Amino acid sequence: MSVGRSAAERLEELQSILDELVSRDPDSVILVEGMRDRGALTILGVRGEMVQVQSSDGIMSVAERLARDGRKAIIMTDWDRKGGQLSRLLRNALEANAVPYDERLRQRLVIIAKQDIKDVQSLPSLYSRLVQEVQARKG
Repeated sequence: MSVGRSAAERLEELQSILDELVSRDPDSVILVEGMRDRGALTILGVRGEMVQVQSSDGIMSVAERLARDGRKAIIMTDWDRKGGQLSRLLRNALEANAVPYDERLRQRLVIIAKQDIKDVQSLPSLYSRLVQEVQARKG
């Protein structure tokens, strides 16, 4: 459980993050680690282009393609050690190619979720659990 935040507050913050992902700039591409992460975001209502960086031609080629196409990136890697390393590599590649990127949604997720889950693919289960906790407290 995230210290100092109720289930209702965490659910509200998670919903706010999801709303921002759903209503993001159409030029923004969400960068995820793999297929399960992409599937989890889709389950939670996020649509639009998502690139699985683990199954692409490499981080630098993803950054180069985004630069060539005039796109922006939203980094949405896991918050375990590997995800943190991948996030740093992505930031470096995006900066080297002058691709605007946003990592603040990932940072907000880390704050509300890292005590319970360590990856994007677990977000639907966290969302469901928070909804159940909030409903149980109301009932």
